Amino acid sequence: MTPANRKTIAVWQPYFLGGGAEAVALWVLTALVADYDVTLWTLTGVDLNHLNAMYGTSLNRDRLRVKPLLSPGLTPLVHSLIANLPWLRLAFIHWSIRRFKAISAQYDLAISTYNAVDLGQRGLQYIHWVNVVEQPWAKAGLIMKLMLGLSQFSEANLKANISLTNSFCTAEVVKQTYGIEAQVVYPPVTTAIAPVPWAEKEIAFLCSGRVVVAKQTHRVIEILAQVRQRGFDVKLHITGGGGGTYGWGYERRVRKLAAANADWVTFHQNLPYADYLKVLARCRYGIHHKPEPFGISVAEMVNAGMIPFVYNRGGQIEIVNAANTDLIFHNAQDSVEKIVAVLENPHRQAELLAALLQQKSLFSTDRFTQEIATAVAAHLPPTPTFPTFPRPPATPSPT
Repeated sequence: MTPANRKTIAVWQPYFLGGGAEAVALWVLTALVADYDVTLWTLTGVDLNHLNAMYGTSLNRDRLRVKPLLSPGLTPLVHSLIANLPWLRLAFIHWSIRRFKAISAQYDLAISTYNAVDLGQRGLQYIHWVNVVEQPWAKAGLIMKLMLGLSQFSEANLKANISLTNSFCTAEVVKQTYGIEAQVVYPPVTTAIAPVPWAEKEIAFLCSGRVVVAKQTHRVIEILAQVRQRGFDVKLHITGGGGGTYGWGYERRVRKLAAANADWVTFHQNLPYADYLKVLARCRYGIHHKPEPFGISVAEMVNAGMIPFVYNRGGQIEIVNAANTDLIFHNAQDSVEKIVAVLENPHRQAELLAALLQQKSLFSTDRFTQEIATAVAAHLPPTPTFPTFPRPPATPSPT
């Protein structure tokens, strides 16, 4: 298709602060820029070189238009406000939705990579979790009403969109919440990890992700303390940032608990991404205590050749495969018993590593981009065709 008749696509992603949703957005853009005229609409300026380094993409301004809605000079301030003030973050989101809806009809297809949303026309949405933008439990509140009024939000438009989602777990919740079907397209694991042979890995666990109450990081320390009491000299590496101003108290609690067990617990502060990958590569085991819609950190563990133990609700069960029941725990005591059973059985460890190796292909960037490209092509309006007529025969020249 020549540039003159390429379909146009607008992608809405309000901000890039790190995490699985941003990885999805960047790889959606990667899947589309070669075949379509793509514009990214976002709140603030975007450093593509930095994001490429973080997520393994190779996006550039030659093939991707970036349209920030605010002055790039405001980026640090806006990011700080978004990270620490939830209602102000929601206000920025709904203001950007209003602005996006005003231009979306100019494009052949509008896409949200930031959950279910009113795009102003029937579009495509990638849903990481439900009720992130509209938050119906808060509709009775004046602030939420103001937000919905600001964006002129239509739930009917949201439900009319074609929906993709990150796991079968989330797809079921999407159906229960919105009454719509969603196609599962697993997020891509974007970490480029130098493989470390199992025998050379540290007998250590990794707990990664934000250090917030929902992640139950303190329980991970308590669980592994009991495993150590059973005679296994395991270590623990905790990586990941805090939860902003409102999560500071919990993060301090975890830091104190880690300091009290400093002989075997390492709390990595402000770990550069390249160093995080080294920690990821050298740990044998992982543990994740929170139910997740998907669980990108668990998929990273599988990709790194680790054996992760996960809670028995959420999308992370799909990552490790529900058939591997000895990796899925129901409570703290069950997790201790299952970890001990695996640690004392090298043969079972080898079986689990082989089984998890089969899971890795589910989360590849190649698979993700192919599935996104197929979904977009299936739902773009067809290019109009015009009838052709045979040319009339040439008139003979007079002799």
